[in-house]
Amino acid sequence: MRAIWNGAIGFGLVNIPIKLYSATGESNLDLDMLDKNDLSNINFKRVNANTGKEVKWENIVKGYKLEDRYIVLTDEDFDQVNPEKSKLLNIKQFVDINEIDSVYFENSYFLEPQKNGEEAYKLLLKAMMKTQMAGIGTFILREKEILCLVRPYDDKILIVNRMRYPEEIRSFEDLKIPTAKNPKAEELEMAESLIKQRATKFDPSKFKNTYNDDLMKIIEAKANGKTKKIVNKEEVSAKATDLMAQLKASLEAGKTKAG
Repeated sequence: MRAIWNGAIGFGLVNIPIKLYSATGESNLDLDMLDKNDLSNINFKRVNANTGKEVKWENIVKGYKLEDRYIVLTDEDFDQVNPEKSKLLNIKQFVDINEIDSVYFENSYFLEPQKNGEEAYKLLLKAMMKTQMAGIGTFILREKEILCLVRPYDDKILIVNRMRYPEEIRSFEDLKIPTAKNPKAEELEMAESLIKQRATKFDPSKFKNTYNDDLMKIIEAKANGKTKKIVNKEEVSAKATDLMAQLKASLEAGKTKAG
């Protein structure tokens, strides 16, 4: 893996030199965009809006439109913005991770200690494991100030969860949320029983992205001149009058599966 950020974690007066690595990757099939007439690849070019001519990377700059003109920004300008944050992931507070709603979480990154940082890294890891706390901090990554959570992962390594800022969470007030009546006692009891029947410890190995495998089967079939018959799935009934019947059927199905 290639490090995407070099710097240090800071908590109190302790600084731990670290490297940041992406902890996740895409699992989608690599599909190309083609011209349907001759199956040629589609290329995307950086074109000057006025001249229509292609612009080389070395001639592209970043700018902010202020009133009626652009202010061009250089690498030095970006470096001047909170220069200490460009190399320091500063943990500002420690919290119980269960207090944070999952809507705030984004990408995950592994943290690796650099030379002379191993002991302090292990100290922070073990201390957070013992206190069952996680650190909230900020740092600069790719010209953005990142809000993040630092926590132990698999009891062996520190991981960073990139977080959204509160202003990035959209309001749901404008959505048309129906004001349904409170459920009947019997319905609620059945729903609780269904939840308890399916309650288990989280095991990520039980979940697999089967879409890519299914799509690959279609690709291979088409390569061999075959076509797969489309199976139309029946619509699932969502009528309120069917709610009790659906709950009962779900519970019975669960009992049959368990038996």
